[in-house]
Amino acid sequence: METIQHIIGGSGESGGTSPAAVFNPATGEQIANVAIAEKAQVDAAVAAAKAALDGWANTPPAKRARVMFRLRDILEARADDVARTISAEHGKTHDDALGEVTRALEVVEYACGIPELLKGDFTRNVGPAIDSYSDRQPLGVVAGITPFNFPAMVPLWMIPMAVACGNTFVLKPSERDPSSANLVHELFKEAGLPDGVLNVVHGDKTAVDALLDHPDVQAVSFVGSTPVAEYIYTRGTAAGKRVQALGGAKNHMVILPDADIDQAADALMGAGFGSAGERCMAVSVAVPVGEETANKLIEKLAPQVRALKIGPATDPEAEMGPVITKAAQERIEGLIEQGEKEGAEVVVDGRGFRLQGYENGYWVGGTLLDRVTPEMTVYKEEIFGPVLSVLRANSYDQAVDLINAHEYGNGTAIFTRDGDAARDFTSRIQVGMVGVNVPIPVPVAYHSFGGWKRSIFGAHGIYGPEAVHFYTRLKTITSRWPTGIRSGAEFTFPSMG
Repeated sequence: METIQHIIGGSGESGGTSPAAVFNPATGEQIANVAIAEKAQVDAAVAAAKAALDGWANTPPAKRARVMFRLRDILEARADDVARTISAEHGKTHDDALGEVTRALEVVEYACGIPELLKGDFTRNVGPAIDSYSDRQPLGVVAGITPFNFPAMVPLWMIPMAVACGNTFVLKPSERDPSSANLVHELFKEAGLPDGVLNVVHGDKTAVDALLDHPDVQAVSFVGSTPVAEYIYTRGTAAGKRVQALGGAKNHMVILPDADIDQAADALMGAGFGSAGERCMAVSVAVPVGEETANKLIEKLAPQVRALKIGPATDPEAEMGPVITKAAQERIEGLIEQGEKEGAEVVVDGRGFRLQGYENGYWVGGTLLDRVTPEMTVYKEEIFGPVLSVLRANSYDQAVDLINAHEYGNGTAIFTRDGDAARDFTSRIQVGMVGVNVPIPVPVAYHSFGGWKRSIFGAHGIYGPEAVHFYTRLKTITSRWPTGIRSGAEFTFPSMG
């Protein structure tokens, strides 16, 4: 059986502890092993990145951009290959995986403009014959720790921006679906990225801690759950690193009485059940305002949830695949049971779903819960599965207060025809990414992705302009050349006046 290897300095490396099993979630069958790094493999990857740093950092930005242009063409040409690799280990449908590739491609395209993005400022004669200018310089060796739910997209949200800015990179992907990370490395290499600029180490907490503690790693980017994000931020910053750690979410969609209920229901189906709900921007809570609105919404949603076409990625008609692991399946079904015990009405029950011919797969059917309250476990916790909760609000203000009171602040949306309400919502809501009649408001690549509150730790969002600031440090130079001007020693604080 194949063992998926680390890639260090451009070469495969299988060292470390005993390899871990990789499964096909649709069948429950083991399809590969993956090498699990110890500290020695992490140290070797960081050393390879450090050895490549000077040459890459001093490569003109225009030449670095040419690598991004070639990567863009290669990624577009091989989109189906990447999507199939994602689906084989994650389980999401082929079309969903292609969507992941498209969003990754957008960030690569943005990185193609790095010469413009790295331009500094210049001011002549800030004082007598004195000029001042600024420069953005790379940090050095940086690392990315990425999740299972977007095994190609999230690495490609980080790596293009980091390396285009002149850094070298060590990627620690999820060990649950590791092949996509190695394929991403292959695409970069085909695009002309020098060996050592990008390295991949597979592993668990041992590898994570080794990256967080390594003195040569200057910055760490992370996407995952909030407890792990907080741990990475705390440990990384304690070691003097720059850290951006994106955590969990509980995304609400408010439906006002004037909204198009058919449009809102369709939006909730895609946003709640796409990728089996395993998205940090999935809408997991619908908040209809008023009993009449709620009743109409449930009437529209229930038959659509029951009719969800669930199947493996090889089924072109499948709308939703399995969840990632047996443990995830059991956890999701346990939370549904807990919700029922705490008083939620199970309108559509996805527990016990089994697909003929794939009985050992990790399946959870689409689930719709009504009359959920803020005290319930299914509301407080991030379920990360195909479960949509309906929490009825008596008023618009109650809906806003509900969202603002939640510990997470990743994404939210409002569906309405009322421009005043939408404008007020976008202003008052304490959430980082807001949609108006858009259920999953993931920003395009030339903006930046990032939540608020306990959905992010650190000052910078991921990709876009925020990424340029995260992966570089500002240097400002003030210079004067001999001109025959002398004013004697100055003992006060320098002034350019």
